[in-house]
Amino acid sequence: MTMVLLVAVPGGAARANPISESFADTFADPVIIRGDDGLYYAYGTTDPLREGEKAPHRIPMARSTDLIKWSYIGDAFAAGVRPAFAAENAAFWAPDVRKLGNRWVMYVTVTETTVAPGASAIGAATAPTPAGPWTFVDTPVVAPRPSGDGGWLWTFDPAQLTTPDGRKFLYYGSYFGGIWVSELTADGLHLTGPATRVAIDNKFEGAYVVRRDGWYYLFASSANCCAGPTTGYSVSVGRSRDPRGPFTDQLGQSLNVSRAGGTPVIAANGNRWVGTGHNGLVTDRLGQDWFVYHAIDRNDPYLDEPFGINERPMLLDRLDWIGGWPTVRGGAWASGVLRDRPNHPLPPVRVVDDPRPGRLIFGDDFDHGLRGWTAIRDPKVTVRNGRLDWPVEGTDLVGTGNDAGVLLRDAPKGNWLAETKLTLPLGEDTVRNYQQAGLIIFSGDDLFARLSVVSIWNTRQVEFGYEIPYAGALSYGGTIAGTPGLTTTWLRIAHRTDATGEHEYRAGVSRDGRHWTWGGVWTMPANTTPRLGLVAHGGATPAVTASFDYLRVSRW
Repeated sequence: MTMVLLVAVPGGAARANPISESFADTFADPVIIRGDDGLYYAYGTTDPLREGEKAPHRIPMARSTDLIKWSYIGDAFAAGVRPAFAAENAAFWAPDVRKLGNRWVMYVTVTETTVAPGASAIGAATAPTPAGPWTFVDTPVVAPRPSGDGGWLWTFDPAQLTTPDGRKFLYYGSYFGGIWVSELTADGLHLTGPATRVAIDNKFEGAYVVRRDGWYYLFASSANCCAGPTTGYSVSVGRSRDPRGPFTDQLGQSLNVSRAGGTPVIAANGNRWVGTGHNGLVTDRLGQDWFVYHAIDRNDPYLDEPFGINERPMLLDRLDWIGGWPTVRGGAWASGVLRDRPNHPLPPVRVVDDPRPGRLIFGDDFDHGLRGWTAIRDPKVTVRNGRLDWPVEGTDLVGTGNDAGVLLRDAPKGNWLAETKLTLPLGEDTVRNYQQAGLIIFSGDDLFARLSVVSIWNTRQVEFGYEIPYAGALSYGGTIAGTPGLTTTWLRIAHRTDATGEHEYRAGVSRDGRHWTWGGVWTMPANTTPRLGLVAHGGATPAVTASFDYLRVSRW
């Protein structure tokens, strides 16, 4: 993966991400605003702030003069303080803070309400200043919403928007139910009119919407937020001329259909940061946009004990707008050293080059059987007429079962790019969990990265899944790499080694074989020799066959 090189600008030494390090080990779901006093204020989700602390902070707050150096200024809500509709065991997640009229309004997820267990809502609190004091409104802005099957939709992750004509909207929702938007009353504390779904369920959460050059941009996070060292959380975007949508990505694909689109804004890039998601935006005094988000250090993924609270500090990086579309650091994504300084002139962005195939190393068009391949667990494949057909197995590799068939061959040394053309007719909208097929990087049954077209509930996605041994157990997560075609999808994995010898694998997806979307990176240890292969598993019913036209490996 070609990385952007950005030169440090005058005005002070470069500082390391995370920017919350001075006051917190974790500061998840962050949002930053600029107050009337010219200072910046940051807010995070309910968690302990430090390792070993154990006690949660109920919406911790911090303040900065320059977006780099931060000081903790207290919690928005003391223990026991809650709105009348909140259950005693409620936590407050994912704050969004806005100046509405002459007061500040904080929207929060209220995880439990008095309606029923699992019935979440969006609450609001008001304050005269960004530092508080905050007073809850005793009625929810968005009340708990029945799912229709005896449960409750996830009413999470509020994000408020005010349009140029003064209309106010609130976005909310998560995987169970999708992302919705409703218009607000003038005071911003009540819904008015019907709700509109703008992004499909089972793919998106953590909405944040901004208006730029006549477009409304919906940023949303995908995949598991909290899988420790294998967290694949990432952010993608769509845009619309109307705050109610429809939102489409750079290739014109809707975010609100079974094969939902989304143009990548940030994902893991191979450095220490994974789980780069749940973003906000803040604009500095010079008009430069900055992307605030949380991430997980894969070398220190938990606040305390393994598989406990995920440690998600707050990071900040420049947001670049290229051809009308946002990307973090020109596509280089999360930084380890924050060389760009807010409120100072920045160097021009240099855009990351996507991997492109060069000289062919080898290719198999499946005209001559399986020469050069090694079969694990005897997959029932048929090779004929330039195609490998593989009935999707009712097996899997995730966890300890490890009963899935795998076809493997040795990978070359150095930089290389593998591509296959896959036909997998999974239909749309129906539930057929978790049938899938695609490419795999395989160091063993418990150390692999799998790029597959997969059915996830009512959606069809391309997931780059990753399993590793961790703390005496197994850790699995996935990042969403792109959108599959209706029946046929082209998949690529680009490999390189970094200066330490660690293997980096980046995922690419195309719906037509010509236009490519490049997603996140997973890594393999330097002392391993991973092989390259094919898989087709996840569920045998309803019966479906994966057909591979070729596997080609090139230099890049």
